[in-house]
Amino acid sequence: MTTGFSSTSCRFADYFVICGLDTDSGLEPDELSALCEYIQATKFRDGDRGKLASANEGENFEQSPLRRTFKSKVLAHYPENVEWSPFDQDAVGMLCMPKGLSFRTQVDTREPQFHSFIITREDGSRTYGFALTFFEEVTSKQICSAMQTLYHMHNAEQYDILHTPTSPPGPGPGEHRLPLPHQLPKPHPMLHAAPAISRLQRFNSYDISRDTLFVSKCICLIAPMAFAQASRKVLQQLHQAVTSPQPPPLPLESYIYNILYEVPLPPAGRSLKFSGVYGPVVCQRPSTAELPLFDFAISEMFELLGVENVLQLFTCALLEIQILLYSQHYQRLMTVAESITALMFPFQWQHVYVPILPASLLHFLDAPVPYLMGLHSNGQDDRTKLELPQEANLCFVDIDNHFIELPEDLPQFPNKLEFIQEISEVLTSFGVSPEGNLHSSEIQAKYRGFHSVDMVSDKRNGNLAGSPLNSFLLRENETIARLQALVKRTGVSLDKLDVREDASTNKDFRVQCDDEELKMHQVNIQVREVFANRFTQMFADYEVFVIQPSQDKESWFSNRDQMQNFDKASFLSDQPEPYLPFLSRFLETQMFASFIDSKILCHDDEEKEHTLRVFDARVDKIRMLNVRTPTLRTSMYQKCTNIEEAEKAIEMRVSKIDHTALHPHLLDMKIGQGRYEQGFFPRLQSDVLSTGPTSNKWAKRSAPAQWRRKDRQKQHAEHLYLDNDQREKYIQEARNLGTTIRQPKLSNLSPSVIAQTNWKFVEGLLKECRNKTKRMLVEKMGREAVELGHGEVSITGVEENTLIASLCDLLERIWSHGLQVKQGKSALWSHLLHYQESKEKTDATPGGLGPPGLIHNTERRKSDGGAAMPPLKISLIKDMRHIQNIGEIKTDVGKARAWVRLSMEKKLLSRHVKQMLSDHELTKKLYKRYAFLRCDDEKEQFLYHLLSFNAVDYFCFTNVFTTIMIPYHVVVVSSKKLGGSMFTANPWVCVSGELAETGVLQVPRNTLEITFECQNLGKLTTVQMGHDNTGLYAKWLVECVMVRNEITGHTYRFPSGRWLGKGVDDGSLERILVGELMTPSTENDDRMCRTPPMQQSPGMMRRFVTISPNSKPKLNTGQIQEGVGEAINGIVKHFHKPEKERGSLTLLLCGEYGLVWALEQVFQHGFKSPRLFKNVFIWDFLEKSQVYFESAEQRDVILDENRQTRVRHFCRFMRAINSTSRNIGKDGKFQMLVCLGARDHLLHHWIALLADSPITAQMYEDAALIKDHSLVNSLIRVLQTLQEFNITLEASLVKGIGI
Repeated sequence: MTTGFSSTSCRFADYFVICGLDTDSGLEPDELSALCEYIQATKFRDGDRGKLASANEGENFEQSPLRRTFKSKVLAHYPENVEWSPFDQDAVGMLCMPKGLSFRTQVDTREPQFHSFIITREDGSRTYGFALTFFEEVTSKQICSAMQTLYHMHNAEQYDILHTPTSPPGPGPGEHRLPLPHQLPKPHPMLHAAPAISRLQRFNSYDISRDTLFVSKCICLIAPMAFAQASRKVLQQLHQAVTSPQPPPLPLESYIYNILYEVPLPPAGRSLKFSGVYGPVVCQRPSTAELPLFDFAISEMFELLGVENVLQLFTCALLEIQILLYSQHYQRLMTVAESITALMFPFQWQHVYVPILPASLLHFLDAPVPYLMGLHSNGQDDRTKLELPQEANLCFVDIDNHFIELPEDLPQFPNKLEFIQEISEVLTSFGVSPEGNLHSSEIQAKYRGFHSVDMVSDKRNGNLAGSPLNSFLLRENETIARLQALVKRTGVSLDKLDVREDASTNKDFRVQCDDEELKMHQVNIQVREVFANRFTQMFADYEVFVIQPSQDKESWFSNRDQMQNFDKASFLSDQPEPYLPFLSRFLETQMFASFIDSKILCHDDEEKEHTLRVFDARVDKIRMLNVRTPTLRTSMYQKCTNIEEAEKAIEMRVSKIDHTALHPHLLDMKIGQGRYEQGFFPRLQSDVLSTGPTSNKWAKRSAPAQWRRKDRQKQHAEHLYLDNDQREKYIQEARNLGTTIRQPKLSNLSPSVIAQTNWKFVEGLLKECRNKTKRMLVEKMGREAVELGHGEVSITGVEENTLIASLCDLLERIWSHGLQVKQGKSALWSHLLHYQESKEKTDATPGGLGPPGLIHNTERRKSDGGAAMPPLKISLIKDMRHIQNIGEIKTDVGKARAWVRLSMEKKLLSRHVKQMLSDHELTKKLYKRYAFLRCDDEKEQFLYHLLSFNAVDYFCFTNVFTTIMIPYHVVVVSSKKLGGSMFTANPWVCVSGELAETGVLQVPRNTLEITFECQNLGKLTTVQMGHDNTGLYAKWLVECVMVRNEITGHTYRFPSGRWLGKGVDDGSLERILVGELMTPSTENDDRMCRTPPMQQSPGMMRRFVTISPNSKPKLNTGQIQEGVGEAINGIVKHFHKPEKERGSLTLLLCGEYGLVWALEQVFQHGFKSPRLFKNVFIWDFLEKSQVYFESAEQRDVILDENRQTRVRHFCRFMRAINSTSRNIGKDGKFQMLVCLGARDHLLHHWIALLADSPITAQMYEDAALIKDHSLVNSLIRVLQTLQEFNITLEASLVKGIGI
């Protein structure tokens, strides 16, 4: 993407460069490449893979000399320097010939190769390079004889190797161990015995008397903008001038001078024509209302990878996953990298971007930051030999083999299938196969004109019969046949298969550039419009959610990392469900944050940077077209509609050229200069090329800087990533959070440079860790944080998952920084396994006490359960074993993530990590000195950040691994008083959670505890418990039931405090208990048994009323009303939260101070107790009311219709509950009635009925709440608020009721 464009230049090219062999300094081996190969080899040797070491060792020196790399030098560059773009000799030298010099003889192929590259400066601005590499005959005798000497040495060595026994004894004192035959580099076949050597020499050799030696040379243009096609033509014509038998019309200097000083950049929205050596070159630049300039062939990327792979790669790039491109063609690396970043419009890649990674920078693959890099495969097809420091979160793209390796759990791009379909249609219409085609680029070249478009949509096409490609050719050619089949599959009918006519025959449309180039522009713009349209649709209403800062820019900027700039929760709550996994991760990326920052920093259109202005204009257009409310989302796929107008703009520019540059002309050169020898690129005359003309109006440098900057902003608005200096400072710094290192310095590899780079990495990782932990806590803690002006209240399940996944990714990057030897794909899991191994060794030795694996034997977590359930031991090894026992998790990366989730849920992440890193010997063994995990201060701060997670509750393990088997431990705590020990019946329990329930489990009556394994129940909600009423003493007073998840250690307490048995309490043989998660606390609370045995009310723990057996609850009507209000309020709040964030509704209905409890208080207020020792329950009153209503109906008392329906409902529910087979007591029945009434929105009707019934008059005192009309009316109004909610009851609450 042409983003940070080095803005001060207005010339087409800044420099012309020649690189190649410096005959004065002779043949120098390219130490950098060799060193890298050596480093790679030693990595192998230090690791378990020693046996491979010598195969790779100094590959450079075992290769035959023609295959080795030698140092190339920048031989000349013109002009010497330009102020707005200083010449970077190191970078240009490395990127023009990234692998150094190569040699060939007359038998090898010597086709010229074109590639482009990018130099990114530290401030993020970019310069483009375009290089043409070709071979020239070596004329220097010294170089030829040096090559001959190298061959003699090489052959002698090979001869020795061949005659060494295959398994030699260890080397003697003076010997060197030679590589064995099976370790020879690839080019050599296996050879045997004496005749072999002659075959070897013939195989690849150089004989000075017989062979001609050629060496690579490179000519290159360094330009401020990526006009790749124009630059390629200029260089190819220059090369052609040197190789053709006739000398060019003018000396080469004239053409180079022309391109450097007399050809301007075309202004925005205009086209420009200038002269190459043999023909005109046209370049055109989009206007400020179009997509930014992009001049690489996107279709080539689709041909190489196929649409499916491209979309996966695109998704990885948007989620800022590390991407490594791999190919033996530099231009392919560049094309894919530039195409992917161009398609991201309006977003921009914010991290390390090196499409061609020079050999000397291989250590950069260790970077623990997101990057997009291209690695030259050096003809090595074996991916397994490639040692990558980190693969847990890497997208590896093998371009030449049409293959892509993706990181685990990559979310789907929204509407992926429809999107692929739309892109495929565009590609097919240009004859590009959507599946990709490995060798298509060569075929493409032959049939460039071929184009299959529906005739109706394209009137310019001639019909097939009259076209230059006759049908015979179509029948005979297999490529076109394949293409026809493909077109047929995609539904374009064959009769309409057209070939685009030579455009110049068309009168009204005369193109100034060649067809091939026009076609490239058309494919590019169509594909890019389809991609841009996806974002315009997805983010059509993004502005609504931008949080504008309340303070001025200065203070906003200084608090940038604490500020939320986008209301993510609200935005996501509007999105269709399938989009969420992708969008929630995308909103966390640096590129999205930068995009929103630039939106905040520019208020009016004048200030907006180009991409934002174009994007906003499109969004406005869509919203006008779809006049819909800004927040109404639809997942309907909407295709791109503005392809035609975008294509027209390009066609207009190339058919009517706006500007023509000066023609090349003779320069003021001395006689004899500019001589030319065929086949050799000449040494140019530096005196004429070092300075440009003085009179050129647009090259004036004397204009005042202020004016120049204004002009520059206008002219290059679309390529400036940021306009004015202040904003540049803001965004650069505001965005450097977590990305302290943006770009590798392309300079020589010195230890100090590497050390400094690594130090920046360590700082960057720590900063990122601080920001991530802060973001996660702010999200989680919600309310308090919001009051302090931080984030949003809520966090959705999807969003929490996203944040935890990005934390896992950060941990993987930290653990793979500075690794000595890479083992497995997850560096974190590999470290854990090493730790486990060393611990199990020490525990196995007699010195190690206690059973293996339990490290802190003495250390237990205290918790509220007290003596009833001692907490789980804390053990890192045990947690690892739990993960290892989960069959569903197959990969190391998956295991590491599961371990992080489990540790977060147990609030042990910081502690476990600290314990693992306290094994200093192990850390030293695994990591280099500069690694993050060996920087003590940073490590301490990192552990401190992780510790902050203990402030909040995560269920990130339980909620994600929903199908795994989990052991649970259940303890029933019965009262020791009142004959609890004489209990003779057989108890049972049934545990329910948000995900499932267990079914009935028998509990042994002597121990009252069981451990069982079942599929993950999720967060626990209720326990049903009871007994079978057998034996002499079937009465049982149960305090509470405790249930613990044996993997996560979560303990739930289900309070009861009631009797179970016939003729005691409410005669219940089973109860439904509602539980709450206990928080681990340091001191043991003595809240275990606070409720006395006989209770009038069935409540859970009652904190503000103590109830003696016969007394009434001492609540006054005000407190009761307040209780009802609070209970209803809790339910209303529950439904106002997004679905993913709601807690347990059961708790709000039946838990402490829930709705059931509140209505109990209503009915108990002023209730008459008839005799001293007999308890009367609310259910008795309800049953009497039912009898009254039913008899009234039989007596045919005339009731209005509404009342009649209500009476029928009430009686039906009462009968259903009374006739259930379950042995629930009177209070259990009351609870069931309230839950069903709430579900069916009938409670307020029933209260009205009961308040008017004569039974109420009999059974309540005059002061009772239910007799006070005004209080009853307000109660009815409060209960009516539940009508708008759809209440779903947990199965355990209404088991056995068929209503």
